[in-house]
Amino acid sequence: MQGRSLTEGSRRAVEVARQQATTWGHAKVLPAHLLWALLEEESNAFELLELAGVTQLLIEQRDIWNGDAPRKTASDSGPTETEDESDDDPIAALTRDVAAVFEQATAGDAQSEGEALPENESLDEVHQHARQAARKEGRDVETSSLHLLAAIVATDEDISAFLFEFGVSAESFKPGPNQPELLAEPMPVSFEINLQAETSSERATVLRILDASANRAREGLRVVEDYVRFALDDGHLSELLKSARHQLRSALQDIDGESLVGSRNTRADVGTQITTSAELVRSDSLSVAKASLKRVQEATRTLEEYSKVLATSNPVTSQPNASQQLEQLRYKLYTIEKAVLTTIGSRKTYENRKVYLLLSSDQCDGDVEHVLNEAIAGGIRIVQIREKSMPDQKLLQYARRVRSITRDAGVMLIMNDRPDLAVLCEADGIHVGQEELRVHDVRRIVGPDCLIGVSTHSIEQARDAVLDGASYIGVGPVFKSGTKKFDEFAGLDFVREVAAEIQLPWFPIGGIDLSNLDAVTEAGGSRVAVSGAVCRSQNPRHAAEQLVARLSND
Repeated sequence: MQGRSLTEGSRRAVEVARQQATTWGHAKVLPAHLLWALLEEESNAFELLELAGVTQLLIEQRDIWNGDAPRKTASDSGPTETEDESDDDPIAALTRDVAAVFEQATAGDAQSEGEALPENESLDEVHQHARQAARKEGRDVETSSLHLLAAIVATDEDISAFLFEFGVSAESFKPGPNQPELLAEPMPVSFEINLQAETSSERATVLRILDASANRAREGLRVVEDYVRFALDDGHLSELLKSARHQLRSALQDIDGESLVGSRNTRADVGTQITTSAELVRSDSLSVAKASLKRVQEATRTLEEYSKVLATSNPVTSQPNASQQLEQLRYKLYTIEKAVLTTIGSRKTYENRKVYLLLSSDQCDGDVEHVLNEAIAGGIRIVQIREKSMPDQKLLQYARRVRSITRDAGVMLIMNDRPDLAVLCEADGIHVGQEELRVHDVRRIVGPDCLIGVSTHSIEQARDAVLDGASYIGVGPVFKSGTKKFDEFAGLDFVREVAAEIQLPWFPIGGIDLSNLDAVTEAGGSRVAVSGAVCRSQNPRHAAEQLVARLSND
């Protein structure tokens, strides 16, 4: 059955069948040999046959061998009449045992010196039938011990009749009303064979790999944390990276630290002499942080995989779920990487966009397009279309006019609440509240390049928005607003909390105008989102100019 895809249990059964045929001196490997071999060790087929009461001795005694019955050897169980008669004759017993050993040795030598025993045509049919059954269940399904047993029953009439006496038939392999499909997937044996027993050298190798990878992960995490702490000044992400370092230490805490150090051999490490030109060049601090993020993820994957070996081979000195903890840490690092890179990119995007105008016809005393043009002339560089009651068709037409004006002026356009209309009017981004779609759902509609803003009303919501992948966040409401009614106000305390730990661009929102702008900036705000302060002004251009100038000076 060379070249066929077999489970480990099936492969061993085929080999045992071939060996036993050689031991008995048979010319070919028969289906009966394979049936006998299926009872040699535990498997799903073994369990079915054992439950039915089928044994190897019963198989040997039945007329299913094409006239070439098994030949007993000294290793076979069960005394013969000759053996019974010679029990008291030590010379006869010794002669019999020597002859049996010689017969086995001769058979083994013949097999090793020549070709493997050929398969009987019936056995080849068994293999084909079993493989076809496996393929019907899926392209990658391997032939299991149950596939082989079912094929023997289906193709060999003598064996089928023999097994029928014990209640084993083709029906045994079909599911009942409350029984799953027996041949739905490869049936592995109920135990594992460790083909390569652990040695001191193997353990030292694994420990050496773990030690190097743990050092690499710790070092990389510290490099990234230093960048986030000193270059970004981001308290939230710094805390997450610090937590990741503790999580790494926790995952590896039960691995003997002295053993790790003892396995270390830096002077003999061939990797210390291998470098690439890219490793020697870092254009700026960000490139250092990016490279370290990737290094940490790679090291964590190595730790995850090799900790499985140590946990399996030496459960006393390793943490059983270390690999699971390391896997979760790796996923956490992917999220942190996205948050860090999004924060950096968004800071550049919003660098000169200090005043965010929420354009609403309800708030404008004059023509909306006139207010928009005047606000842009006054320095506004980001505008949101905020229309809650306008019918969809009219809103889309209106959004396309605003898009045309903002595109010509180089002004960013954001659509409020409607990702579908944001796509249709080709807006730069979409803004959603806590009650609207989540960031990952919006992303599926607008694509990977569209900006997504999220309204937040607590520090927990702000932190979540950062990790969800928001491009910026709205922080508020700070004061009573004319555009939206709130029962509670997050106020300036919320502004201070966000200022203390989040560097993703954020805009305080809610009732902000020139009269309270100083209070917002003193709380840490460097940008603001406004509506009535510009839309209701008799001179929208002048109102916009004053807001932009005050924030630019700050």
